Amino acid sequence: MTSYPPFPAGLIEGTVHRFAVRAYFEDTDLSGVVYHANYLRWFERARSDFVRLLGIDQRTVNEAGEGAFAVADLTIRYLAPARLDDGVRIETTCTDLRAASCRMHQKAFREDGLLLTEASFRVGFVAPDGRPRRMPDGWRAAFAPIVSEGKP
Repeated sequence: MTSYPPFPAGLIEGTVHRFAVRAYFEDTDLSGVVYHANYLRWFERARSDFVRLLGIDQRTVNEAGEGAFAVADLTIRYLAPARLDDGVRIETTCTDLRAASCRMHQKAFREDGLLLTEASFRVGFVAPDGRPRRMPDGWRAAFAPIVSEGKP
């Protein structure tokens, strides 16, 4: 049987989730700089794997018709460009947990430690009709130990 490496879910250290990506040709514009919207894709992947590592099964809850996470607002700052073949580390922290939402802060660092981009997201739990709904109790319990109140 052929073996494959494990899926790259990143890891949680304390209250920080760390996730690695690499800037491939498909991520860049004509000049070899990572296109600005691709940071949002990388941040989404990191957030999804962060909640997966917390034991939250988004797919099952969504398929059961209970609801899903949706980005309610975001603020992003671009500080320096990533370029073709750069290794990029995404760090995610949850700084506020409410009944129907949580705030996450994410930073993208080049592998030499240079801060490239930082963003703040409010992610809300919504019912299938799009209205806000309380997160499942198990989800809130999974987030509770890793919330770093007010510390992005």
